[in-house]
Amino acid sequence: MLTILVQLSPEQFDETTNEFVDDTFELELEHSLVSLSKWESKFCKPFLGNDKTLDETLWYVSAMALNPKLPEGILQKLSSANLDAVNEYIQAPMTATTVSEIQDRRHNPQVVTSELIYYWMLSLNIPFECQHWHLNRLLMLVRVCNAYNAPAKKMSKAELRQKHRDLNLQRRQAAANKG
Repeated sequence: MLTILVQLSPEQFDETTNEFVDDTFELELEHSLVSLSKWESKFCKPFLGNDKTLDETLWYVSAMALNPKLPEGILQKLSSANLDAVNEYIQAPMTATTVSEIQDRRHNPQVVTSELIYYWMLSLNIPFECQHWHLNRLLMLVRVCNAYNAPAKKMSKAELRQKHRDLNLQRRQAAANKG
């Protein structure tokens, strides 16, 4: 979850209390499959891998909001530092796991939509509670499940011959003869 402070109005001085009044709002955001599907249902196009207009980006920030009620016009008050923080949060991997992936270059890249991610969750038996995880963490879980479910890679004939040579050499050395 990301929490950012949004300045709603310039800092003012309250003469009755002789203090500066800071009018900020604590905006809590979650980049998840739920927010992704809200955005895609609104704009009817894939969120991942597409350039977005400023309005589309701001709408995604509102879809990410966990606060029950947002102040009027808060999205227009987001500073460039706020938007940079949101972008960094969206791009963060949120996991220490890595999976080496061999890409099959014969196939075109697939357009990833929220429905496709839900399908992956169903087919991999990933519980629906995970839809509230950070999206990058959920996608890494999908990759890990795919890596563990993939069939074992067959050895080439040359690799198999080399394995047999190595085994024979180990056996000769263990038997202490020249075979």
